Amino acid sequence: MRVVLSLDSWPVLRDFAASDRSELGAAASLAELAGVDALRLSVNEDLVPVRETDVDTLRRTVRSMELRMPVSQSLLKIPLEARPDRVVLVGERHAEAGQAPPVDARVAGQALGTVLRALEDAGIPTSVRVAPDPDAIRAVHAQGVTDVELFTGHVVDLPEAERRAALVTLGDTARLASKLRLGHAVAGGLDDRSVGEVLAAAPSVERVVFGRGLARRALLVGLDRAIRDFRDRMR
Repeated sequence: MRVVLSLDSWPVLRDFAASDRSELGAAASLAELAGVDALRLSVNEDLVPVRETDVDTLRRTVRSMELRMPVSQSLLKIPLEARPDRVVLVGERHAEAGQAPPVDARVAGQALGTVLRALEDAGIPTSVRVAPDPDAIRAVHAQGVTDVELFTGHVVDLPEAERRAALVTLGDTARLASKLRLGHAVAGGLDDRSVGEVLAAAPSVERVVFGRGLARRALLVGLDRAIRDFRDRMR
């Protein structure tokens, strides 16, 4: 199972410190040495906090890079120039500090198809973040999507009884993705507490994406130790 680490926290810390240095390249190199399989950055329409220069830095530094972006034709030039190993399409985030929501294929419709075709024509593998719901899988499969990212951001924070029911649905969704031969990952709110139960519910997932949960742990024990601790929880 592959581990993907989002490095969006590093540009956030740079801006908080009012500095031009994020140490993004150093963090990416340390993460790879600790066993991370791919590094990710997320761009938005306003290019804050992640800038195009951050994307360039990460592309030059790492072996495998992912770029997360909303379904936006105006942002296409960034992946077309950077040539990431994967683009992950997400919904529009309405709060600056909130998590990027899943894409609703029934709403995104034509815009989703246009962006997917542009990336496919460029030979860039693409995944779409969806709600952990079988209907969402069917909707993006009908659009020709071949890889999905099951969004766990709301699942992991539910009260225990509701979380157990949501994890059952997550497992059903992952099994449907497998049946339809879709690559599938889990992402959103995952930390060393929640990753075990998510993987127990959906053992077929191929990639696990960590972000702020791992960054918080890294502030306490260092990046290398945090990554190794999270990998241990996945076993």
